[in-house]
Amino acid sequence: MPTAFHKDETYFAGAYWGARREAAAACALRAEALFASLANVDASFRQWFRQGKSRKDALLRPIVPTRAELEKLVSDGRDRVVEELGFRFSAWNGASDDQDGSALRVTCGGYSERVGNTCMFDLPSKGPNADRVLVAPVLSGLVRSMATAWEPDFAVAMSSEHLQSVDQGDPAVLWIGWVTYIARQRGKVPPLPAPVRIEPVEDKGTLIVLTPERFTARNPDHLALAARVTELLARAGVVPPV
Repeated sequence: MPTAFHKDETYFAGAYWGARREAAAACALRAEALFASLANVDASFRQWFRQGKSRKDALLRPIVPTRAELEKLVSDGRDRVVEELGFRFSAWNGASDDQDGSALRVTCGGYSERVGNTCMFDLPSKGPNADRVLVAPVLSGLVRSMATAWEPDFAVAMSSEHLQSVDQGDPAVLWIGWVTYIARQRGKVPPLPAPVRIEPVEDKGTLIVLTPERFTARNPDHLALAARVTELLARAGVVPPV
């Protein structure tokens, strides 16, 4: 029987990397790879729009995922005051229901040690898109897409409620969520207990999927498994000890 989950539990996906100075053209190349890969992850990720003053306005501003158009999108988000903060852009997938929609926010090309680079997805919480997206295979594909496009230090898809229970506000801490990517340079991922699945991501790093069923922060067994995996990774030197 599938594990029960609460409908008010929301999920997100994010990729995180440190200072990396990149021009708008280089960020656009990575964004092009991301959008191309997302189209194969789920139907709701195939079309994106620039955010506007209203839903109607945004729907008139589709993002054309070509390198030239994406370079314009990235360049428009240049920090005009502090160059080292890089570029920012955002997108929305045009879902008719806000609860069933996804949004994307990217900060890239920044080389300040004070502010990190990120690729963040707000994921659907209720509706047909949510039913399709909030499953291990789709979230694995989403995290893999971020990993190959942005080459982050780590990436994760997890419950926001789970994050609140483990986030200590320390930027050095790596969270282990439902699906987690860890870059190769952080070390070798050790064998992990069932039902955890480990997959390589090209030659870049490792994907860890905690459970084939939906991970929920309301399930003590799920929380215990995440804590155990975090402990084993810390012992192996892959993540800092909590």
